Amino acid sequence: MVTKIGPTGSRIATANGAVLLDPDAVGNAIALENAEDLFAPEYWRARGEIVAADRGRGAAWFLRAPAGEWVLRHYRRGGAIAPLLSADRYLWMGEDRVRAFVEWRLLAQLWSLGLPVPQPIAARYARRGLTYSCDLLMQRIEGAQPLSAALAEAALTPASWTAIGALVARFHAAGVDHADLNAHNILLGKTAAHHLIDFDRGRIRPDGSWKERNLRRLRGSLEKIARELPADRFSAAAWNALLGGYTNAPRV
Repeated sequence: MVTKIGPTGSRIATANGAVLLDPDAVGNAIALENAEDLFAPEYWRARGEIVAADRGRGAAWFLRAPAGEWVLRHYRRGGAIAPLLSADRYLWMGEDRVRAFVEWRLLAQLWSLGLPVPQPIAARYARRGLTYSCDLLMQRIEGAQPLSAALAEAALTPASWTAIGALVARFHAAGVDHADLNAHNILLGKTAAHHLIDFDRGRIRPDGSWKERNLRRLRGSLEKIARELPADRFSAAAWNALLGGYTNAPRV
C-alpha cells in the first residue's frame, strides 16, 4: 500500500517493514510495487549498473540509475553495543526512530532549503523480531572527493580552507547539528561547490554549544589525518583560514 507523506514523499508498506521514497526522484528506475528491489545490490548487479563499492563500516554501492548516479548505503553499527548485535541490526524502537528514515527526512528538509546535500531518493527498513536493518538511497555527488582524500593528494589553498569554513557556517546558520562532522564527510567539488554528507544522527536544533562541538570534532579529525601526511597539509594557518570563513560567512 502506498501512502502519501508530505508534499514529495510516499510510504510503501512491505512484508516486514516499509519504504520511504520520493516518486519524482525515483522516476522510472523501478515500479513502486517493486521498490524494495532498489535496496538489493543483486538487482543492480544483474542490470550491470553497479559502478563501484565501498566496504567501510557502512557498506555502500555506487549505482548507475536512469537519472544519474546514486549511492546505496547499508547501515552498520559501531560502538560498544556492536558485539551484542549483528553488525547491521538495530533495536526496534518504532518506525519514527528508524535511522534510515530519520536521515531521509532530514535530508529531504535540507534539500528543500537549498542546502548542499545529496538529494534523498529512498529509505527502507526490514524488521526481524526485536531488531531491524535499514538502507538509504541518495544522489551521488559526481566529481567530488572527500576533504580527507584531497589532503592526501596536495595542500589546499587558504581560499579553499575559507570556503570550507563558510560551508560549515551555512549549515550552522540553518541550525543543522552534524553529529559526525569530519574530513571524510566534507566533499570538495572540482569547482567551488562543496557538500556535506552522512547526516546519520544529525538534527536541526536551536543555537547552543553543539556548534563548538562540531568544530572541535572537525579539527580533531583533521589533526588525526595530518599525522600521516606532509606537514603542509594541515596547519594552524589552515585552521585559522577555515575559522575566518566560518566567522565571516553571511548568516542567512
